[in-house]
Amino acid sequence: MQLRFVASLVGTLAVALSPHVAQAQAGDTLAKAKSSGIIVLGVRESSGALSYHLGGGQYAGFHVEICQRIAEDIEKAAGRKVEVRYVPVSSESRMGDLTSGKIDLSCGSATNTTARQQEVGFLNTTFVEEARIAVKANSGIRSITQLHGKTLVTTRGTTTVQHLRRHERGAGIKFKELYGKDHADSFRQLASGKADAFLMDRSILAGNIATAANPADFTIVDEPLSLEPIAIMIRKDDAGLRKLGNETIARLISSGEMARLWDKWFMQPIPPANRSVGLPLSEATKAVWADPNDKPMEQYRRR
Repeated sequence: MQLRFVASLVGTLAVALSPHVAQAQAGDTLAKAKSSGIIVLGVRESSGALSYHLGGGQYAGFHVEICQRIAEDIEKAAGRKVEVRYVPVSSESRMGDLTSGKIDLSCGSATNTTARQQEVGFLNTTFVEEARIAVKANSGIRSITQLHGKTLVTTRGTTTVQHLRRHERGAGIKFKELYGKDHADSFRQLASGKADAFLMDRSILAGNIATAANPADFTIVDEPLSLEPIAIMIRKDDAGLRKLGNETIARLISSGEMARLWDKWFMQPIPPANRSVGLPLSEATKAVWADPNDKPMEQYRRR
């Protein structure tokens, strides 16, 4: 009787604890990959040359390729074959998809901010971005001050409009706001004339212009709104993945592979249109590669 009671108690405790064990493992990507043999990358469908859909379930881009290198190192750490799966996410859904366990890394275009750090974690910065404005080349808009009374579009779930409002030259400017469901939708609203300007990261603007039917119809205003550290998002307390991912990034930088990836995705012709984004490596990005860190945007000097 006593032995049966002990066995029953152990079984009851195991059942009671199993959800908590599963939840803990869901937050530990390396343990999850080792047990399930699966790693899930959250990817974007139109984030310029960072992450975009090629069709047929294939995704490509600078951040996608970095995430693939991280996945290769996860496979080595797991000591088994690990299948890489791709799940499209949006600016709105990406953090929720990450914290819920739907994806393991968010491989799009995420700015590291102190507010976001309350919910998710970030690997070391892969490049420093500038928020800018794309307009039609014949619009005559060449300055932030010329946006007064205009209609601006940005992508839902991003922070670009807040940057404009905080910018000293944006003080007092009144404008109508539109929101695209993704970056491609925002760009379509600019192209169709529904919006006079598209506010977003320079690389995303350049990527969408490069794939437009007539790239010469558009231009990026040469006036940055902010400096933003762009990084791959992970779950907040996923210490094992943070260490491994940062080691992967450090190796890519020290070996020169990171610079080659930048050249591949931002300076060379890329599919499907086989056009170059034409975005040279910035001095700010070179500086962060020389001193890898995960500092949030608030620690960067505003222009």
